[in-house]
Parts: sequence; structure tokens; C-alpha cells
Amino acid sequence: ELQQKVEEMELLKMELQMLETERVRLSLVEEKLMDVLQLLQQLRDLNVSKRALGKILLSTLESCRDPQPGKAQLFEVLDTLQQELTACELLHRQPMEQAQSPRSLSNPLVISC
Repeated sequence: ELQQKVEEMELLKMELQMLETERVRLSLVEEKLMDVLQLLQQLRDLNVSKRALGKILLSTLESCRDPQPGKAQLFEVLDTLQQELTACELLHRQPMEQAQSPRSLSNPLVISC
């Protein structure tokens, strides 16, 4: 009976470790998604056309068509989209103080549950 309890404890430790790993992965995805949403918000505030945004999105999806081994596809798409949006010329035309403003706590992109 003691051996069974030890085995159960080891299984619980493994499950806890897996849950912690998943929590960290989801936290990274959430951060990347927030960065992408903020870039999209900046582009919307600059009145970037839907066509231009569509081209950026299609370019991102095209470049992520064949997933890289060892990299989660969702994170890869978000990372690539962030790079594409960051490289957008229109973002670099705005005043530097707007581009470098810190994240505010009253972020309109935060979704409360």
C-alpha cells in the first residue's frame, strides 16, 4: 500500500510539472497575442486600410504554411504576424513618443472575464 501511494505521488508530481509547463506556454502565447493586438490597434489608429492589413495577414499565413519542427504553430503564426506588423512602414512614420509609450493599465484590448 505504501508503494502504491509513492507511485501515485510520482504521477501527481509529473502531472503538476506538465500543468506548469502548459501554464508557462499559455502565458507566452498570451503575451505575444497582446503585442500583436496592440500593433493592430496602432495601425487602426493610423487609419491603415483593410486591404493593407489583409496583405500583412495573408503574408503571415503564407510564410507559416509549413510549420517549423519543434515550434508550436500557433506561437509561430503570432510571432511572424508580430514581426510583419512591426516591420510595417506606417508604424515607423508616427512620432517616436507614441511608438514608445508604455503599456497602460487601462488597455482597451484587455478582455475581462
